[in-house]
Amino acid sequence: MKRKHPGRPANPPKARGVIEGAGKIVQQQITDTLETNYMPYAVSVIMSRAIPEIDGFKPSHRKLLYTMYKMGLLGAVRTKSSNIVGQTMKLNPHGEGAIYDTMVRLSRGYEALLHPYVDSKGNFGKFYSRDMACAASRYTEAKLDAICQELFRDIEKDTVDFVDNYDNTTKEPTLFPATFPTVLVNANTGIAVGMASSICPFNLEEVCRTAAAYIRNPEHDILSTLPAPDFPGGGRILYNRQELEKIYRTGRGSVRVRSRYSYDAGANCVDITQIPPTTTVEAIIEKTVDLVKQGKVREISDIRDETGLAGLKITIDLKRGADPDRLMQRLFRMTPLEDSFSCNFNVLVNGAPRVMGVRELLDEWTKFRVRCVRRRTAFDLKNLQDRLHLLKGLQAILLDIDKAIAIVRGTEEEAEVVPNLMIGFGIDEKQAEYVAEIRLRHLNREYILKRTAETEQMERDIEKLQKILGSETEIKRIILSELEAVAKKYGRPRRSMLVYQDELKDVPQEAVPDYPVHLFFTKDGYFKKITPQSLRMSGDQKLKEGDRVTQRIESVNSAELLFFTDQCTVYKARASDFPDTKASVLGEYIPAQLGMEEGESAVYLAVTTDYAGFMVFFFENGKAAKVELSAYRTKTNRKKLVKAYGDKSPLVACAQAEQDGEFLLTSSQGRILLVHTGAVPGKATRGTQGVAVMTLRRNARLMSAVPYREGMLKKPDRYRKNLPAAGSVPRPDEQGEQLTLS
Repeated sequence: MKRKHPGRPANPPKARGVIEGAGKIVQQQITDTLETNYMPYAVSVIMSRAIPEIDGFKPSHRKLLYTMYKMGLLGAVRTKSSNIVGQTMKLNPHGEGAIYDTMVRLSRGYEALLHPYVDSKGNFGKFYSRDMACAASRYTEAKLDAICQELFRDIEKDTVDFVDNYDNTTKEPTLFPATFPTVLVNANTGIAVGMASSICPFNLEEVCRTAAAYIRNPEHDILSTLPAPDFPGGGRILYNRQELEKIYRTGRGSVRVRSRYSYDAGANCVDITQIPPTTTVEAIIEKTVDLVKQGKVREISDIRDETGLAGLKITIDLKRGADPDRLMQRLFRMTPLEDSFSCNFNVLVNGAPRVMGVRELLDEWTKFRVRCVRRRTAFDLKNLQDRLHLLKGLQAILLDIDKAIAIVRGTEEEAEVVPNLMIGFGIDEKQAEYVAEIRLRHLNREYILKRTAETEQMERDIEKLQKILGSETEIKRIILSELEAVAKKYGRPRRSMLVYQDELKDVPQEAVPDYPVHLFFTKDGYFKKITPQSLRMSGDQKLKEGDRVTQRIESVNSAELLFFTDQCTVYKARASDFPDTKASVLGEYIPAQLGMEEGESAVYLAVTTDYAGFMVFFFENGKAAKVELSAYRTKTNRKKLVKAYGDKSPLVACAQAEQDGEFLLTSSQGRILLVHTGAVPGKATRGTQGVAVMTLRRNARLMSAVPYREGMLKKPDRYRKNLPAAGSVPRPDEQGEQLTLS
């Protein structure tokens, strides 16, 4: 038996403020932690924040617009934006800034939507400007735009479901019963957890015509009525039918958009008035100024932002003799004046995200709209049936009004009036209640005859509604008529022009001045381009302490440069991208000039004008790879190519060659092997691992590989073997210049 300590209680009380289990380490599976803590957040972001639904709206948009609708701002005078923001907080539990930003993006003043939902007054900023910010909500005013009538039409007729708001004090709609496919009309982008959505805008009239044509014929050719997107900022869409067909089919792809400009010959300047939707005025100006500073564009004397009340305008002043069309072609290639809009039609359908093409989106919207019209018809039918039922009761007392009055007067208790009327005329309780509530002034034959005359029209209307409910064809006919009305009332001409390939001006690129140059590349990654005249006048090459020139190449100014790095990457440039310099300067530091990754170093420079010949790579594991230089040619002038060579073993050396020749390989065990590149098969794949050429013993590795020159070995035939081979150990009396190679 356990003895109790004298004076100490058996179960001492816990210290005040101590939490049971505090400080205790509990092991938990990381997958359980993610599922418990992160997954609910991810689902919330996807379903309640970032991805639009089939009505074309995110929850934040819907809460704001519905609040404005309940405030009576549809067709009324404007109110202060701060009032709208405050009321929206009843549905959207976020701060003023987030709600106001949402309203700004939906406003007419911001100019981000083809058909804005908010009619704004005041400074709401501009979507095409990074620095033009909107005024505070207390200074601006807003109301719903007229097109919102199509969003809220019949919303009070049970067309969509309503749910409680976050504190269960009011109701809000889960969707808007929009009478046209808003999901395709206005742009919508959002980034969720693990997925994103980016829907480009289309012309309202074209969308309505396409939706109507699809409802009539599910095999309708979408491109025939919906030729391309239509951006609010205009611009010129470079028409690519194959890419558009891919977007319409899969919901993914990109649309190339080019700025619109005009040339003012009197002022010798170019005025840019429309830009792609993915850039800003400031980004364009900054990039152009940067090109001028680098000397890559020399025709520009000034560039400025002249955006004002008339709209967007970037003015570029030209130097005398500059060709504006040729300049703009270069700027399209080198600046955001031409950019791509990436499409990802990711939409929530029945609570699940789906990436759909245009045809699938129209199909889902049609199903949604059919449900809305069916629910509206059922609502109207029930109301008519209830009204008709009451009028039938009123018609019953028409036979004897005096009897109805006598029943009411003869009833002692008020609660017995309805039961007595029910018994006296054979009507039900609702009908009796309706009759009992008739005012004394309406107890005349004329009033009752007028009311009962409505029954015939009601019966015809009920029959019509029942016919609609029983036929999906009738419902679709209603949808078609609504689409036609919306297209006629709100349709506008396209803002974005379509430019076909044969319409593009074939402006020849400005020829790069071509002249002989000497290219120098150092061990530490410095590059110099020196003309022969300057080289003759210069003295010794200026280098950093400990640096040395590893490559000296005679070439021309138009040559392309390929800088291979120690990270299996090649960076491409042109000799003309670098200024002519002198031997007395350090030159350009290539890792910084070409934007290499931190810790990445350039190890070899290849120079070409026609991509003839090949590259040969030697690896520590004794393998060699021969890659055709044409494998590094790109149609899109990419500046960086990854997997430029195999990454299974560290690179020992690489070299550019016009034709096959011999290389002298040395292993860590002192063995030497002469390898002829003709024995190494050429590959078109850059990342090839190569073939074994030098057999290495355990823990041995290839140390060096250099082009072989006559005189490096006294008896070279001893080192020419059938590959792969281990090579031979040189004798002291056989080494010539080889002694200096290490």
